[in-house]
Amino acid sequence: MTNPIRVLVVDDSAAYRDLISTVLRDAPDMQVIGTAANGAESVNLASKLKPDIITMDIHMPVMDGFEATRQIMSSPQPCPILMVSASIDKNERMLTFEALRAGALSVVGKPTLFAPPEVLNDLVSQVRLMSEVKVVRRWGQLSNSLHQAQPVSAVLPQPIAPTLPAEVNHIKLWPKVVVIASSTGGPGLLATILGQIPADFPVPILIVQHITPGFGIGLAEWLNQQCPLNVRVAKQGEDPRRGQVLIAPDDYHMTINNLGRVALNQNPQKHGVRPSADYLFESIAQAYGARAVGVVLTGMGGDGAEGLLAMRRAGAQTIAQDKLTSVVFGMPAVAIELGAAQQILPGHKVAESIKLLCGK
Repeated sequence: MTNPIRVLVVDDSAAYRDLISTVLRDAPDMQVIGTAANGAESVNLASKLKPDIITMDIHMPVMDGFEATRQIMSSPQPCPILMVSASIDKNERMLTFEALRAGALSVVGKPTLFAPPEVLNDLVSQVRLMSEVKVVRRWGQLSNSLHQAQPVSAVLPQPIAPTLPAEVNHIKLWPKVVVIASSTGGPGLLATILGQIPADFPVPILIVQHITPGFGIGLAEWLNQQCPLNVRVAKQGEDPRRGQVLIAPDDYHMTINNLGRVALNQNPQKHGVRPSADYLFESIAQAYGARAVGVVLTGMGGDGAEGLLAMRRAGAQTIAQDKLTSVVFGMPAVAIELGAAQQILPGHKVAESIKLLCGK
């Protein structure tokens, strides 16, 4: 018999602490080992109890969830943290995303007493999934500035030749679009990357970030405050413009049609997710060919890898985040194994490469 997942539940509301604890205790593979009513208590109990995962509220007295997350993730024994947040409160959403930047893994909506079973099941599933992530100590902002990119030749012994006509292989084709796939650990890294890109960036940036439904708009609002670019959720039929960042909306695949416009759909999930980056990347390979840059960042599973390979075969420039700086080396690892990545870079080096490839 495997050991149960040991959970610390943090919320200033006794009713919510009881509700979340009850939901988790009903799962046969989980054990609630303690509860805390504020962030300061959670920091103390995390050190004493050493839980496998913490469910963390945001707005609390004494110390909020953001500061608690920051302290726990910078301690000698960091712990996976799942934010439990009310997506309808804008201030709470902003603090939630700051906590994700500080090292929390993901966010789920706060359940209510009369929440449908699927909401409660999602909480249990997220706790189970995130408890498996091997987190590392956070030393403030991204601290891997001394890490160098891995040599691509060591990973890709048989590079894939772009399928461009021979007569144009020697011509520099400046990209017309940048596309990014991101999942667990992604929001904070996206803020870092976009924060390094100037407002007059010459091409649009399209992003698929896997996030709990209800938090997509909040993510766009938060990222818009973190960078000089205009960030918002994509709309059906719009024409992506330079200096603009469009994020796939909740529960919709985002693609680009043959007219270069955004096309949203609710086709079946791929890799268990919707939106899926594969849909976007494959449409980019068809619409833009070599005139694109594709990036796969940290995340569970393999979404984006096949699409990145399609982009590389079309002649586009392709990047995958390296293992050392990935919170979860799932999506980038699959992309690298497929031979889809021309460059394998630390997360903090991705923006620099994007700017160089786009002539900025």
